[in-house]
Amino acid sequence: MLLVAQELGQGGSERQLAVTAMGLRGGWFQPHVGTFRPGGFRLRELQEAGVASACFPLPSFTRPAAMARAGWGLRDYVRRNGIGIVHSYDAPGNVVAAPAAYGAARVITSQRAYRELAPGWMRPLLRMTDRLADRIVVNCRAIERHLVEQEGVRADKIRLCYNGIDVERFRPEGRERPAALREAELTVGVVCALRPEKDLGTLAEGFARAWRERPEMRLAVVGSGPEREPLERRLTELGVRGAAHLEPSTSDVAPWLRGIDIFVLPSKSEALSNSLMEAMACGCVAVASAVGGNPELVRKGETGLLFPAGDAEALAGCLLQLAREPEQRRRMAAQARRRMETEFTLPAAAKRMEEIYAEVLE
Repeated sequence: MLLVAQELGQGGSERQLAVTAMGLRGGWFQPHVGTFRPGGFRLRELQEAGVASACFPLPSFTRPAAMARAGWGLRDYVRRNGIGIVHSYDAPGNVVAAPAAYGAARVITSQRAYRELAPGWMRPLLRMTDRLADRIVVNCRAIERHLVEQEGVRADKIRLCYNGIDVERFRPEGRERPAALREAELTVGVVCALRPEKDLGTLAEGFARAWRERPEMRLAVVGSGPEREPLERRLTELGVRGAAHLEPSTSDVAPWLRGIDIFVLPSKSEALSNSLMEAMACGCVAVASAVGGNPELVRKGETGLLFPAGDAEALAGCLLQLAREPEQRRRMAAQARRRMETEFTLPAAAKRMEEIYAEVLE
């Protein structure tokens, strides 16, 4: 089988592809990995593990001739290597790999985010791939509903495979604050790409409201992206820039997660967040906007708290509740960890994908 993604860097889809490929080694399936951009640290990991790989160079997804060349290269690879299944893991992979592999192998596509986040030119192409695919894999029920109700996809084509995380790497043991947070009594934080859909303005305002009552709180934001400067300006306007630490994106987020007490994911749009899962596995209590797959991870009052997206006042209320009730905080954090290590592990995700692949071949 050939597992395809645009590239193999730090993104969640790339991580799940690598996890699946490694999990399939030595079993019934022989995984190959294909990309459209060379390099990436996950590609190096796969190559070191003995997973075959190929690059089908594609400098621009807006140039039809370049897409066609990459597609023909992929189709030729499928034929030469006896590939039985081609599974694309992201939207760019879908629009090239699905038509290229159609008729030469079984085709599986993935939908791991709401389609309004995709460029406008890509959405008609994604609807075309829905028709070509034998199965469409989603990472949460919310995306399944989105495809059926808004994109007109047949429900019998869709298969659910929740993301898996490394619960040995992401664990509560050794919880110690990084140096930048060492003096904080209570840390509120997030680890994410700083993009508009993450709604960091609501996080800033919610934190500022709670901080006025509990000035011992500190805010940690770990990540990079176009919203960093607007976030800094907003924190300054709210008078809490001195209570916040902004750390650039890092490949080793576990120490930061173990230094955060309350992990907040304020997204306006979210599927199944790896960062939220990793935070729960690291012993953070989770506070998340009630959108997308967040309520599938955060069971209100059991493994964390939920608030309406964009409602800074409700977010502040959640933060103050958890600040006042440390025992509730510890109890929910422990239950969140147990849920991650029983339901959302890497072996569980690899096993589920193996079941989907076997079904498609049958």
